[in-house]
Amino acid sequence: MFRTTPKEERFFDMFIETAGKSCEAAVLLNDLVNNYEDINKKIDDIEQIEHECDQCCHDIIELLNKSFITPIDREDIDEIVKVLDNITDSIEATAHRFRMLNVKTITDETKVVTKLIVDCTTELQGVMMELKHMKTSKTLYKKIIEVNRIEDEGDDIFRDAITSLFRDNPDPIDIIKWKEIYELLENSLDACEDVANIVEGIVMKHV
Repeated sequence: MFRTTPKEERFFDMFIETAGKSCEAAVLLNDLVNNYEDINKKIDDIEQIEHECDQCCHDIIELLNKSFITPIDREDIDEIVKVLDNITDSIEATAHRFRMLNVKTITDETKVVTKLIVDCTTELQGVMMELKHMKTSKTLYKKIIEVNRIEDEGDDIFRDAITSLFRDNPDPIDIIKWKEIYELLENSLDACEDVANIVEGIVMKHV
């Protein structure tokens, strides 16, 4: 039987908090690309969220190192932390590229994918909330499937965007800029799917 003590439940609460930081960063990135003004301030805000996410991850690892008993396998906790951190890292890296690469206007594909990242991180936060109740949850698998569906949709848009970029854009500098940005956006969605897949494996072991 899967039971946790209040101390062990802290891991799940901290997962929820960390996933929430990824969601906050995604919302800020979406605002940045759809309201492309006050760029430096908005990038700094995303960077601050990334630092807060780093602290959340550090706190989880610190608790893990102090805990003799954990609610799920130690390696699964470690893997969740690493991949949750990857989501926010990729979002922050994307935001910085707009300033570093002197981007003047935002492509439609970027706006579509950043909205998908908001949707995906929102679903992932729900996954973390349901993980705490994996034995009784009626929606956990549905949320995992939805994360995978959104990531698949993002893959389709990424492939189309890269095809269009090389086919229709004559400026090699623009190609370099947007290829890098599109790949970072895809990395954010990939990391969301990675977390969902880890959670699915955990559920298979415990339910």
